[in-house]
Amino acid sequence: MASLPLEPHHPPEQQQPPPHLYAQPLQQHPHQEAVAKIPHRRPEMGDEKTISYMAERVVGTGSFGIVFQAKCLETGETVAIKKVLQDRRYKNRELQLMRSMDHPNVICLKHCFFSTTSRDELFLNLVMEYVPETVYRVLKHHSNVNQRMPLIYVKLYTYQIFRGLAYIHTVQGVCHRDVKPQNLLVDPLTHQVKLCDFGSAKILVKGEANISYICSRYYRAPELIFGATEYTTSIDIWSAGCVLAELLLGQPLFPGESAVDQLVEIIKVLGTPTREEIRCMNPNYTEFKFPQIKAHPWHKVFHKRMPPEAIDLTSRLLQYSPSLRCTALEACAHPFFDELREPNARLPNGRPLPPLFNFKQELVGASPELMNKLIPEHVRRQAGLNFLHPTGT
Repeated sequence: MASLPLEPHHPPEQQQPPPHLYAQPLQQHPHQEAVAKIPHRRPEMGDEKTISYMAERVVGTGSFGIVFQAKCLETGETVAIKKVLQDRRYKNRELQLMRSMDHPNVICLKHCFFSTTSRDELFLNLVMEYVPETVYRVLKHHSNVNQRMPLIYVKLYTYQIFRGLAYIHTVQGVCHRDVKPQNLLVDPLTHQVKLCDFGSAKILVKGEANISYICSRYYRAPELIFGATEYTTSIDIWSAGCVLAELLLGQPLFPGESAVDQLVEIIKVLGTPTREEIRCMNPNYTEFKFPQIKAHPWHKVFHKRMPPEAIDLTSRLLQYSPSLRCTALEACAHPFFDELREPNARLPNGRPLPPLFNFKQELVGASPELMNKLIPEHVRRQAGLNFLHPTGT
């Protein structure tokens, strides 16, 4: 369906949105499902039709609001609707960012509409594609049956996480700021992964201060714990590294019980940060006295049969110095993911892998060597691509 003709944000307080931006009042059905009827104009047809959504069940709640699973009554399509209280004075950053995104590993915004309550509260409703599972629930399933996640799925899920991050970081200039298993959706049939919940996301501007109390604790980069306000998209890389380690271990790597304890958990593995590493995270803390603890070798953090490529990638992601962490695109090219690039790579049930090599603008500026690594030879042959010409040819 075409997007609704909405402005990218709620207008100023004095100016109400035009009537066609509102859903008609929610109607209650016997089982308390709500129906939102949204006028939908098709300029090319010169007509107007109504799209109706029936809320079926609540699939998520939080300080942000509530997420429903809903059905479009006209098409039968299942969608997710995120309903958030809208302050009339401000733009909605999540809506602005989501309207500009289009990537296989990022959740897709289909429509949006405003609704009001009897108390004159204004709500923004984001209508998104529905993806039934999360990496968090998949992890929990394996934990409940006392099994580790098969390595092929660890590779598949984390590769797609980094591919989604490469897109939002390089093409959109967006930092997600809340990468965690709960915000990674998984289609249980295709195993396609999508980044979701851009409620904390922001375009980071160099030299501009940002809040440091961001990101869920287990996945919070150390510079945030140190109170840094001029951080970069490398905070997402740290979070993704924590997710990778959790998929490999079957449990969180840094399960801190408070912000301070979170730093203790990190130090127990990485050792005490050097003065230079502290300076890179937050220069105000260089004189702070930390207990001197040696780093715990990565090969001892994981079990003995852990592939060395998995350990190497984790160590490149979880660096104290933000600038030393590899980029999302570099992570995608890591040898840990080479199995996914094999011509005959398949899911364990024999079905094909989800799309992994249909890169968009995120490859702009990448070296020919990196592009050749990211797009396997068999894919390049099919598409007639060649990024790297040997000397003399």
